[in-house]
Amino acid sequence: QVQVVESGGGLVQPGGSLWLSCAGSGISKIHFAGWYRQAPGKQREMVATITHLGPDYADSVKGRFTIAIDNGKMTMDLQMNDLKFEDTAVYFCMLNGDWGQGTQVTVSS
Repeated sequence: QVQVVESGGGLVQPGGSLWLSCAGSGISKIHFAGWYRQAPGKQREMVATITHLGPDYADSVKGRFTIAIDNGKMTMDLQMNDLKFEDTAVYFCMLNGDWGQGTQVTVSS
């Protein structure tokens, strides 16, 4: 059975950085993966995805966020820099179509 677990969320001031990590168990290889987020009252949106062709980012996070996968460890990370108030959301990890429970990221002064 596949399990996907996120970690690394928290509270950060505007301009700060956070590192999100996602670990998958029951997976032999990460073929496609992504980070998505859902803010209160809004629909879930794509933040960043990655396949063997490379990464793709939402316009709102380009230049600030970096996605990476490690197929040796079955992990996916999201480095988030220069965080803004509007980045506040629950962030969800998706590995090969399986989803984690989400981790809260709050940007507040």
